[in-house]
Amino acid sequence: RFAAALAPLLKADDVIWIHDYQLLPLAGELRKLGVANRIGFFLHIPLPGIDTLAVLPGLGTLMRGLAGADLIGFQTARDLQNFRDFVRQEASGTIGMDGLVTCFDRRLEAGAFPIGIDAANFTALAEKAVAKPDCRQLLQSLGSRKLMIAIDRLDYSKGIPQRFEACEELLRGHPEHRGGIDLVQIASPSRSEVASYRDLRREIDRLSGRINSAFSDLNWTPIRYLARTYPRPALAGFCRLARVGLVTPLRDGMNLVAKEYVAAQDETDPGVLILSQFAGAAAELDGALIVNPHEREAVSAAIERALTMPKDERVARHARMFERISDHDVTRWASEFITRLAEARTKWSL
Repeated sequence: RFAAALAPLLKADDVIWIHDYQLLPLAGELRKLGVANRIGFFLHIPLPGIDTLAVLPGLGTLMRGLAGADLIGFQTARDLQNFRDFVRQEASGTIGMDGLVTCFDRRLEAGAFPIGIDAANFTALAEKAVAKPDCRQLLQSLGSRKLMIAIDRLDYSKGIPQRFEACEELLRGHPEHRGGIDLVQIASPSRSEVASYRDLRREIDRLSGRINSAFSDLNWTPIRYLARTYPRPALAGFCRLARVGLVTPLRDGMNLVAKEYVAAQDETDPGVLILSQFAGAAAELDGALIVNPHEREAVSAAIERALTMPKDERVARHARMFERISDHDVTRWASEFITRLAEARTKWSL
């Protein structure tokens, strides 16, 4: 239906760029309708390894549709390698010395194109936001305590329960931080009609309640769990105020919150990013403290290190990451993909 609606609107020189897994078969459907335009596809989520991918019902149909594109983009080199493994092991295809992919009677290209953000814009947004009411209210409520910030969709892939358990481990093992830190967890509601998401929300409610009950006193609550949506400027300001940014998903294609946290920081006195090794951003942000979100003790140790890290080390780590996100911003990402697509070799049949 999507292909049938789009095809009549196309002109001969139009370039088509398809985004994300909901539209995996679209390129193939357009080819069936005789569309000969250049088509690019970008997958924003991780592509599973071959052992996981191979069990999916209807995989051949999905991947044959994907192969209708001239250029397929992935977030990381790992995702690209998973695609190449599929081509060789499941599609009886080949990868040429020049990277040209042959599968499903098609020739196409595939590459890793890590998505970026508008770093300069987000920095400016954060600088202005700290003077706004939301940030002033948060700052006033903190007093002398250090802020730890986590911003996610309410989704089981984000590792929120594991994050709370790591915070609990920190408070048990390092009582000196009790009353000295606040974890603000913002979790925008997502897919609330789905049972598994309702179960997740109940689990997070239970965990935050248990931890707060165990450690709170009359003047302090360790976890502020906010299941609501905040405006983008407010989130930028919250990131700038935070000494620690916790981005610890169990699996994520990129996770742009990690890059936004870096962009929001005051370069003269920046906070520390704690980042899951299973987020695509971990391949780029080598100034972060990289953790396995399943290892509660390791995440707790990373939080302790972040809270006590000397200023000169924080500045050096931030500078490396900010240079990266500034050089590889969203404009460069889009430009590199479109340029590569324009140059892609177009062979409809072998």
